[in-house]
Amino acid sequence: MAFLEIKNISKKFGDSIVLDDLSIKIEKGNFFSFLGPSGCGKTTLLRIIAGLESPDAGQIILDGIDITDLPPQKRNIGIVFQNYALFPHMTVFDNIAYGLKIKKLPTTEINKLVAEVLEKVHLLNKKDQNISLLSGGEQQRVSLARAIVMQPQLILFDEPLSNLDYSLRIEARNEIKRLQNEIGITSIYVTHDQSEALSLSDTIAVLQKGIAAQIGTSKEVYFKPANKFVAEFVGHYNFFDKESSAELFKTTITDAQKTAVLPEHVIIHKTTDHSNALIKDILFAGSFVEYIINYKEMIVRVIGTTPIQSFIIGENILLSAAPENIQVIS
Repeated sequence: MAFLEIKNISKKFGDSIVLDDLSIKIEKGNFFSFLGPSGCGKTTLLRIIAGLESPDAGQIILDGIDITDLPPQKRNIGIVFQNYALFPHMTVFDNIAYGLKIKKLPTTEINKLVAEVLEKVHLLNKKDQNISLLSGGEQQRVSLARAIVMQPQLILFDEPLSNLDYSLRIEARNEIKRLQNEIGITSIYVTHDQSEALSLSDTIAVLQKGIAAQIGTSKEVYFKPANKFVAEFVGHYNFFDKESSAELFKTTITDAQKTAVLPEHVIIHKTTDHSNALIKDILFAGSFVEYIINYKEMIVRVIGTTPIQSFIIGENILLSAAPENIQVIS
């Protein structure tokens, strides 16, 4: 039996179907991400699991117990919110201890539990500081510590890194993964950021208009997308029709199919002959170079480590890809 079972969950807001008979099983200790664009239903699903929203139909079963109708405080689920939801007038210690005090635990036990979790999030030296004096990354760690200290069965992350700048986001992402590995708690992470989901997750559910377009490991959804939506949203694949597939890759497909190739798997070659492919722009991004190619009035994105001076804007080039890197998608 799965540790968490999302069973035939449906939800409508007015005439809009947000979740459509959705079923997902999550194993104990798994770091599971709901990934998708705005409006796909991922945040609504998280709120239903937390008890902050009620489904129109279906069940949420946690460790064999139906919690669908339980209030949030009875579910033993921790939540790390996007805006952290910390008390700005309290110290780090008091924010983390707040839930334990509500449960009326003995002071000695509260002190022990808070000290342990502060050490895990590397904030022991900040325990007496006011929240307003902390950086965004430190506040994010306090929010995480406050959820962990309650020893929940399940922890939910509602896009917790979206308010951080790039460097802090990378640092906080690594911290979340370290703690999850160390504690082993089952975690559900909601994000629209593909790189976050791919780097953090054991399993990803790619949501599209209230259904699961694909459920799999990071590598599965990236390298073996189930359909065009997953390929486009997760890997930003390039798509080629029947005629282009035959010309570029010697691949035979039907009119209802497309070949799909990741930007990093498209190979560009110099040529002295006329070609249908032209370099429109070159974007230098430090560790890689992105080439924007015009091919038969369509845009092809190519990512490589080739030095930027090897190709120039306006240059005619040839496109190819290794057979094993060409996907056929309906």
